[in-house]
Amino acid sequence: MDLEWKIDYYETTTGKYSVKEFIDGLDAKAKSKVANALDLLEEFGIKVGPPKVEKVLGTGLWELRIVGRDNIRIFYVAKTSKSFLLLHAFFKKKQKIDKKEIKIAQDRLKDYKSRNI
Repeated sequence: MDLEWKIDYYETTTGKYSVKEFIDGLDAKAKSKVANALDLLEEFGIKVGPPKVEKVLGTGLWELRIVGRDNIRIFYVAKTSKSFLLLHAFFKKKQKIDKKEIKIAQDRLKDYKSRNI
């Protein structure tokens, strides 16, 4: 049996884990849904597909989709050694993803790469 994938959280230069803080701030029901979605990623890795996971077109990002009343999205990338890096989490309020949300994740990925070469 394959080893499970590992979930890593993006850390700012000041030691802040924004995705973790976002999840910790959710109500119990939403937190449970996010935990279930992250469990899927850990268990099945890159084999998880639509509708739970979608590629963010034109980027190197993937979108973990937690649907329901809150419509939560978590942007992430796959790293080497069977791990994912969670970059940005937010509530999706419109049909299309707001470009600023994508930019936040891309900026964090760029920062992560610059510090972890």
